[in-house]
Amino acid sequence: MPSLETLLHAQSPRFTPRPIPLASRLISIAAPLLFVILAAQAFYRQGLGMWSVGIVYILYDTSLLLFTAWQIRKLAHDAPVPAAPGARPTLGVIVAAHNEAGVIRLTIDRLLAQAEAPEAILIADDGSSDDTPAAMLAGYGLAAPVLGGLAETTINATRLQWLRLPHGGKARALNQALQRSHEDVVLTVDADTLLEPGAIAAMRAAFVRDARLAAATGVLVPICGPSLSGRLFEWFQSYEYVRNFLSRDAWMQLNGLLLISGAFAAFRREAVLAVGGFDPDCMVEDYELIHRLHRHSHDNGLGWHVGVVGGALARTDAPASIRGFLKQRQRWFGGFLQTQYWNRDMVGNAHYGLLGTRMLPVKALDTLQPIYGLGAFAILIWLVATGRFYLAFPILLVMIAKIVVDLTFHLWSLGIYKRWTGQREGLDLGPALLAAIAEPFSFQLLRHAGAVYGWYAFLTGSQTWTRQTRTALEAQA
Repeated sequence: MPSLETLLHAQSPRFTPRPIPLASRLISIAAPLLFVILAAQAFYRQGLGMWSVGIVYILYDTSLLLFTAWQIRKLAHDAPVPAAPGARPTLGVIVAAHNEAGVIRLTIDRLLAQAEAPEAILIADDGSSDDTPAAMLAGYGLAAPVLGGLAETTINATRLQWLRLPHGGKARALNQALQRSHEDVVLTVDADTLLEPGAIAAMRAAFVRDARLAAATGVLVPICGPSLSGRLFEWFQSYEYVRNFLSRDAWMQLNGLLLISGAFAAFRREAVLAVGGFDPDCMVEDYELIHRLHRHSHDNGLGWHVGVVGGALARTDAPASIRGFLKQRQRWFGGFLQTQYWNRDMVGNAHYGLLGTRMLPVKALDTLQPIYGLGAFAILIWLVATGRFYLAFPILLVMIAKIVVDLTFHLWSLGIYKRWTGQREGLDLGPALLAAIAEPFSFQLLRHAGAVYGWYAFLTGSQTWTRQTRTALEAQA
């Protein structure tokens, strides 16, 4: 079989470029050109028309919200599809870890305590230089293997393996672990992510039900620690994650889901190997991989699906400070731009079905959505600063109307989300109401700022992966 590197070069358009269709070129030109035209209205028009960039931003965001609402309206009432007869796939977990001594035992113990334990847990140790060896020896009696070597023990019916590797980044560690694994389905779990008791059973059941499910994401719940800053970030991010995962289900129904969470995702191992594994040069290796899986499926008529499993729930350590949050969103958005650029031949391309004609054009527009949002806010501040309150007032009325729409969706969708995932903690209606009102003037601007930071990193090639400071899990370890 060809090496992963050879397969990656053959499957990835950054190594083997594809012709760019006219539709893709037009979409890539139209979005920035429209922004320039709309922003110019602030200098040439009076009344609400001078805030055209904000109107378009609100209409675009509202249309995506309505799309999600329509797609998920029956989500909580859909009966599970019965599993087709056949063999039950084996399932292993890969935990990519670099200097995670403070949380690694907590993560492993949570995996071992699953209602349906995996056949194997493989720790892909990416050159840790901390106390990971001491933690593995004290917790599981595993002595540190040589670099490139594997130590193994069995706990109940689960093989616990520790693969020590030279430091080369998460994607390389995952690729090495994939080639050492033998299970049919492989879960990737970050060392700062704790699975709820039934998560693995729900994920395995999804792959049993659908033989063409190539990849799936679980549902993540952010935890940020007990500090005031941590509580504020957890408050906003909790509701952000609710919207995001409901949106993923909406796109899944069109077989257009691209965004899975590498912190808790599952893949058919052979499918990942067939497309060359994870790309070490991408800042969001999980997102980029899904593009190649979709591409390979459409090119070869395989009919693969990518899904989200509502019953597979996990809690992940999320940023609890402005600096940490901006660094995370810089990496996410910079990697999103990177992947969007590499795969621009798929945008508007009917060969890729609704993924090409619906989802990827939306993603192309999403590249500039933060610019539109910050531009609209800057114009509003400019009007207020120059004393033109008679112009700022109708804009504020439009923003209030948008908040009402968002709030209506949010309160309605919370019930659906709770029934879909079983998660209820931290999702009370009162805090949801306050978050919906405060977000446009605070957290949303911070998200957009992180995206602009991502644009800078993408354009300058200065993207770097940095380890996040743990804010919640180490206190539990």
